[in-house]
Amino acid sequence: MNKKYKILITNDDGYEAKGLHCLAKALRELDNVEVTVVAPSSEKSACGHSLTLVRPLRFISVDDDFYKLDDGTPSDCVYLSLSTLFKDEKPDLLVSGINRGSNMGEDITYSGTAAGAMEGVLHDIPSIAISQVMDFTNPDGDYTLAMKTIKKLVSKIRDSSFPLPSREFLNVNIPADVDEALMKVSYVAYRHYTNDAYMHSNPRGEEHYWLGLHPLNFTPREGASGLSDYEVIESGNISITPIMLDLSAYESMHRLKEWIE
Repeated sequence: MNKKYKILITNDDGYEAKGLHCLAKALRELDNVEVTVVAPSSEKSACGHSLTLVRPLRFISVDDDFYKLDDGTPSDCVYLSLSTLFKDEKPDLLVSGINRGSNMGEDITYSGTAAGAMEGVLHDIPSIAISQVMDFTNPDGDYTLAMKTIKKLVSKIRDSSFPLPSREFLNVNIPADVDEALMKVSYVAYRHYTNDAYMHSNPRGEEHYWLGLHPLNFTPREGASGLSDYEVIESGNISITPIMLDLSAYESMHRLKEWIE
């Protein structure tokens, strides 16, 4: 009997998120695949690559091979899963998502979805982060194309190999309101940010703030070749970007040496 291909799934939208369940359903439809889901017990969007070090964590069984981590982050979910559920044998692949909303440009530094994949490749596990671009006036979203895409990618990885070296993961963004699309390799666009916060007062007059949603304003990077992730999405296609964890600014090293001297 062929050995099962083991996939660990996590996300940052929480264990009840539609995108997570769509992802698990899609991958469980593949032959000879064993899927384990470990997700945060509540939404952890924009938590970045954070680990919980100041309180204990607890697995709570939701269903067969499906756990929520009590107040954990996506990185916690991956780290603790590898220390416990997969302590004898690592999963063959990690998939984080399907995120409700895009993860393009420098947003990947905030993203808990991307962080789940980061944690995977830190432990030498091929990893994918996948996000669905959407109109947030639609509370549910359509994950059909995302499900088809992740099945195609995982099948290709399982049947051949992961296309990236160690400490690099695939960041995939799916366009909104599209039934069919091409996968196009892209680089990370330059994101334009604004400071968007809304002040409210409680009945005692104490002020508090909600951080707002920034409009998706991007531009290509000067001197970059090819298309940015945002340009690919704007063309109605699927953006697939190789992301490396090495943040060293190599082109600035010589300038920094001269400045020090």
